[in-house]
Amino acid sequence: MKRTNLIAFIFFLMLFTVSQAYADALRERASKTFKPVPESAPAIKGNTATVVKVELGKMLYFDPRLSSSALISCNTCHNIGMGGMDYQETSIGHGWQKGPRNAPTVLNSVFNIAQFWDGRAKDLMEQAKGPVQASVEMNSTPERVIKTLKSMPEYIRIFKKAFPAEKEPVSFDNMAKAIEVFEATLLTPDSRFDKYLKGDKNALNKTEKEGLGLFMGKGCSICHGGVNMGGQGYYPFGVVERPGAEILQGDKGRFKVTQLKSDEYVFKAPSLRNIEITPPYFHSGKIWDLKEAVTIMGSAQLGIQLTDSEADKIVSFLKTTTGVQPKVEYPVLPAPTADTPRPKLD
Repeated sequence: MKRTNLIAFIFFLMLFTVSQAYADALRERASKTFKPVPESAPAIKGNTATVVKVELGKMLYFDPRLSSSALISCNTCHNIGMGGMDYQETSIGHGWQKGPRNAPTVLNSVFNIAQFWDGRAKDLMEQAKGPVQASVEMNSTPERVIKTLKSMPEYIRIFKKAFPAEKEPVSFDNMAKAIEVFEATLLTPDSRFDKYLKGDKNALNKTEKEGLGLFMGKGCSICHGGVNMGGQGYYPFGVVERPGAEILQGDKGRFKVTQLKSDEYVFKAPSLRNIEITPPYFHSGKIWDLKEAVTIMGSAQLGIQLTDSEADKIVSFLKTTTGVQPKVEYPVLPAPTADTPRPKLD
């Protein structure tokens, strides 16, 4: 081998070794920062899942008769076939009223520290009760819900099977418990990023790995780590630079829950799993383009101006987090009876 060829070979070998070492370090750091979405639902403390309870929860999730209009179900705003959201800036509820915030995805929501943008519901059970009673959403009451469910013999039978030890199985709490265990099954495992975390070094291409490196290196993963790539803490929207009024929409976030000055414009960091298929973005739903959302977060949260190339690479990485979407067979719901409350549209 000629001397020049030997030098070139040694140089190539050095570059390959350095590149391989960087790739290994990147995956090792990623595996410490993130965790793959599991294949099966986690256990919920105080609410044991059974096949019949999950099936009941699915029926209730899709039943619009839990709303006073008999038009709006949980799936209306958290459409399982659309990434667990509704493709609206803010959801449309009872009487075509427009809600104040963008509907967060229900997918993988069991891994969140709390529910809603401001964390006002401690778990999925508590969250399930909120929209049912909110006048701007389903506009019903616990009493009306129980009357509706008890008017249908098939529901009574299934509630008894799902909660066999209870004297009054058809209750508002049990409605929420059933919905909770069903929602806990709505997971999106086996994304390309998850495969990478599990050891498949080729699951991401060069650009996507560079995006992952930027995502961690720039500090995005500080708020968006763990299984859900978010959902585990509360942060001011505008750590360095507060976004414009057209994005904030005057919403003071967690302040409405705690009434603490320090919680003004503080929100729960949303999950970035499946982010490509869940626009629009932010609590106000005012940003529809993912690259624009990434750029805004760079300046607002990190105080940096991402270049077009950096933003494109981060977006490329984020698209690898889209997992296998849950396939749910639409349930056949119990037939109404003469005692089932009629729709109330006003």
